[in-house]
Amino acid sequence: MNTFREAVRDRVLYNLVFFALLMMAAAILVGQISIGIEDIVIVSLGLSAISLIGLLIALFIRVGLVYKEMDKRTLYALLATPVRRWEFLLGKFGGLVLTLAVNTAAMAAGLFLVLWCVKHSLATEDSTVLVAVYFILLKLALVVALAMLFSCFTTPLLSILFTAGLYISGLFVQEMRTFHSLTPHPVLEAITRWLSYILPNFQNFDVMASAAHGRAIPAALILENTIYALVYCAIVLLTAAAVFSRRNLK
Repeated sequence: MNTFREAVRDRVLYNLVFFALLMMAAAILVGQISIGIEDIVIVSLGLSAISLIGLLIALFIRVGLVYKEMDKRTLYALLATPVRRWEFLLGKFGGLVLTLAVNTAAMAAGLFLVLWCVKHSLATEDSTVLVAVYFILLKLALVVALAMLFSCFTTPLLSILFTAGLYISGLFVQEMRTFHSLTPHPVLEAITRWLSYILPNFQNFDVMASAAHGRAIPAALILENTIYALVYCAIVLLTAAAVFSRRNLK
């Protein structure tokens, strides 16, 4: 809760959320120009704004909060109390995921408000937008866990770069698995295939096209993505706790 309150006080957070809501409002104008596909344009722009702003919050707010703890030496006073290091990391992770959930919900409400202003009603197929927003939140939770892992042993700038690099790589996991059709080298093919299973598969969470066109999203995919995000976050957080417990903070 302290992490959540500290993140909410950050003015950058409000600026990013305001920018996302402004993009959604601008989607109304773009939708008026795109005659016949207004809904598709608005949902696509809205979900893209939620994903982009959420990613910026997950990266920069996350690294900034931990850096402040160490720079102001409040971390040392906290760890002097009966608080274990893994509890500190878990508290930071939970607080930042809660921050992202609140902000994502606010931006999703803005998106539905824009849809209602354009359509003057909401249809059953619009519920797929909620699933897309939920997948975005799962993706952001993974990003926060990865940023937390890197911040345990490197500088804030490198933590941002490493996390952003993994995020970009995770968008091309499926292409890595079909790399064998582009190269005759079995060693390179094996490396890319193993990497495709180790890297976080962010492609699984991309259902923006289905949401924009009102296509139903299978319940099996929702369950699989939820389990995948929970298991992957647990593995990354356990690794972060192991690294942070061995770090010399003197």
